[in-house]
Parts: sequence; structure tokens; C-alpha cells
Amino acid sequence: MSSSLVPAAPKLALLGGTSVGPITYPKFPTFTDRAIGRTAEMLRAGKLFGLGRKHVPEIGEAEEVISRYHGGRHVLATSSGHAALHSALAGLEICCGDEVITTPYTWGASISCILHQNAIPVFVDVERETGLIDPAQIEAAITPRTRAILAVHLFGQPANLQQLRAMADKHKLMLIEDGSQAHGAEIDGMRVGTVGDAAGFSCMGGKLLATTESGYMVTPHERVYWKGAMIGQHMGRSTDGGMPEDLKPYRDSLVYTYRVAPFNAVLLTEQFAKLDAELAERRRHADLLRRHLVGAKYLKLPHYAAGVKPSYHLLSFTFDSEAAGITRDTLAAALKAEGLNAVGYVPSPISDWPRLHWQDYRGPRVSWLSALEAAKVDYRNLPLPNTRWRVANALETGFDMVAPNEPMIARMAEIILKVEANLDVLREYERKAAPVMPAVRQ
Repeated sequence: MSSSLVPAAPKLALLGGTSVGPITYPKFPTFTDRAIGRTAEMLRAGKLFGLGRKHVPEIGEAEEVISRYHGGRHVLATSSGHAALHSALAGLEICCGDEVITTPYTWGASISCILHQNAIPVFVDVERETGLIDPAQIEAAITPRTRAILAVHLFGQPANLQQLRAMADKHKLMLIEDGSQAHGAEIDGMRVGTVGDAAGFSCMGGKLLATTESGYMVTPHERVYWKGAMIGQHMGRSTDGGMPEDLKPYRDSLVYTYRVAPFNAVLLTEQFAKLDAELAERRRHADLLRRHLVGAKYLKLPHYAAGVKPSYHLLSFTFDSEAAGITRDTLAAALKAEGLNAVGYVPSPISDWPRLHWQDYRGPRVSWLSALEAAKVDYRNLPLPNTRWRVANALETGFDMVAPNEPMIARMAEIILKVEANLDVLREYERKAAPVMPAVRQ
């Protein structure tokens, strides 16, 4: 067939054409009338702070609901996801130069909890397709100072918990899970948060299980619960009863303020009642989008092995920019003009961030630099090829598809396929937009 008879792709909105239309989502988060009524009653009653389960029964109620969801583990409700992770490390007594093997491809709170214990993050590379920590990279990073592995279930994707648990057990290490973006995610029948020695979850208003600002730690170890409580709860929650006798001499008010607000404890309880139904909708819509995008060549969703059930806090695409002949940023601009906003969630490997470089840091003083200097750790210019590839090629977009919204899934696919069909003009657009380098004088 002559090329003149092939229908031209619709003109891109970026270049003056008509956009496909904005991607909209169902309202999220939502709260039931019961949840709103219960929190209003807490405010009317003046229950504005809670020192523990005995002081505010609603805190105990929330922790019991969370415990049932996580297989009967001990639960410590906290003021944030960072507080939960910090409590986990403190509960495991990881501090003072201990090394924690972790990922450089995540949100900073996954790492700052390590730094705030004066422990040392040891960064290993990630899997290119998912951005999750690569278990194959861990063993080479273990030293006599290694105490733990901290895995992040990024974007709602469960890390390989079987391999991570086996690696931790083999080397007598603790396994910590950051499930802040992955409530309810599963791998081989194992729910995130039920495999590690401790796990932290965020429940701020933008997460899968949304309150206003809260979180929780779960652990199978009772003593980890109590030691975690000692760092951030009023008198270590010792007034609740049950604190081990040998810990009681060390309870005091030298703590971070990590208590959960009582009205957020109520919201934790009520939000869990509809979590699984909302996750089912997220998964159904993700599967539908995947079917729509069978013909996409360059922008791809990850392939998941059988038994992997992400919870889809965000949708994470990878873009083969080399094969497509344009940069990820040009693609993102074209998608945004059509109505789909997608960005690179991780701007650079955390190991590149200046506040970790004690050798040449000139900014405001931070508490962890002395520990990094004492350990003589040098994060500058770590290779991390897969992490760096994802920084340049991955795109993430929100995915709060918690109620039927099939037309928006079709629109999302239409946008992606339209942009892919216009790669020739985007290559020319990018070529013309490239800055002209000044001639070098001889």
C-alpha cells in the first residue's frame, strides 16, 4: 500500500492538535457516613490526644483491626509512615553504625528512618522492570556490620519476599518492609507486612488506606513492639500494661512524638472495612488497561509473575527511549498535553543527594553526617545502572480507580497509543527544540 493512503495519526495537542481529554478519577479518598460520624463524635467529646490503648479505647480497636489484617501481628499505631518505620528500626535496635542494605530508588522517608538511628544505608541496585530492590545484588553488599535488609514495596508492587526472607535468614539479618504504598499487596499468597521482622505503613491522605496523617508498625515480635513504643509513645505505653519488666527502668519521656491522633485511629478502623474492595477495583482497571495497551511498543507496564498481586498505588510505566528515539521528558510533555499527567517519581538515586555527601557538604548541619563520616562511606557516583536507567525512563501516574471508570481507562490507552503513533513528528520536534551549541573558537 502506498504510504499516501495510510491514514495520518491525529495531530498531537502538543503541536497544536486537539487533546484526547483529561484523565479524571473517582473521588478519593472517601469516608463513610459512619466514619465521619464517629470522628465528629471524638471531636465533640474532646478526645484529641491518646496516650495509648487504655487511655483511648479507639486506639486499641484500630490496632486490633490492623492486627487481624496482618495475620495477628503486634501493631503500633503512629502519627505517620516515617514514624512507623523509625519505630521499627528502634524496636529492632538497629542504630549506631549498623549497616542496612536498601534501595536508592524510593521516597526519602524509606532512608531517613535509617539515618535518624545513626545507622548506615548501603545501597544496592534495583530490578529494571519494577524498580524494586534486586535480591541478587544483596549478598555481595553484606559485611560484618550488616544488621538488616530494608525492602520497599514501591508503587504498590510487592518485593520478592521469599528471596529476601531466605537471604535474611541465611545471614542472620533482620528484614524490614516499607509497605507505605502497598497495603494489601501479595506475592505467592503472602501479604505485604507479614514476612519481615517489622514493617511500617503510611496512612496519610494520599495513600491506599487514607486517613489525614497516620501510620502503623507491625511485627511478630512482642519485644520489638515494646522497644518501638519506647522511642515515640508516651512513656513507652507502659500504662497499657504488659511491658516486659526488664524494659521498665528505661521508660521515660525522652521520646519522639509519634502518637496517633484518636480521630485518625477511628479512621484507620473504618477505612480497613473497604480497603479490599477498593484494591479489587484498582486491579481490575489495571488489567483492563493492560489489555488496551497490547499494541503499545515503547511505553510498557511491568510484567508480573504468577502469584504477584500489586495494589497499584501508582501506575509505573517504563519507556524505551532509545528505541523510540525521543527522551522520556518529551514523551511526558506529549502525554500531558493530551490529558495524562505522568512524571518520574524518583528524580535521582538517593545516593546522589548532597545531604549524604559528608566529604563536600556545605549546607545546613544534619545529624547523620558524622555517622556517615565515621563509617567512611562514600555514596558519590555509585554505578547503579538499573536505578539510573529508571530515573531516565520511568513514568508514574496516579491510579485511584476505586470505582467503575472504564471510559477513563479507554481514554488513557487512547492517549498513549496516539502519542506512540506520532513518534516521527516528536523526533523532529525534539530535534528542533534541542539547544544549539556555540561554535568553539580555535
